[in-house]
Amino acid sequence: MIRTTHLEINGKDQWVRRSRTDVGFEVRECVVKQPRFNRFLYEYVGCDWKWVDRLVWSDQRWREYAAADNLRTFVACRRGSLVGYYELQQQGESVEIRIFGLTPEFLGQGHGGALLDHAIDTAFAWGTRRVWVHTCTNDHPRALDNYLKSGFKVFKIEEK
Repeated sequence: MIRTTHLEINGKDQWVRRSRTDVGFEVRECVVKQPRFNRFLYEYVGCDWKWVDRLVWSDQRWREYAAADNLRTFVACRRGSLVGYYELQQQGESVEIRIFGLTPEFLGQGHGGALLDHAIDTAFAWGTRRVWVHTCTNDHPRALDNYLKSGFKVFKIEEK
């Protein structure tokens, strides 16, 4: 059985900032749409967590997904090495953190909270009032805790 937890922050006042002043990595937006890069990131970050849903996508599906005007991709790097990435998707009055994760080499070093801060800050910079995300039992065991520590509140739980 897979348990999916949906969480949200309804306003900046609910957000608990967790990053330090010097997080040791730099985050850049991937302004040029690169579907193969999005696929690579998905496979690399999700390989240890059973991220398989998108592995069956065709090249055309990846192109359509990554090229969407309302989707933005951000990567975090430290000394030229990939720390992690996230994708944000504008959905009307909300912004969804579609994907969020760290590469295996950077797990357990305190980067999750700082990268999540960057994602939330970027989402609110779009003028949204609501940022939401979902996580499931196929994600990193500390993913749910990471979201809760940042001020996200559970609004729905599904079990399949």
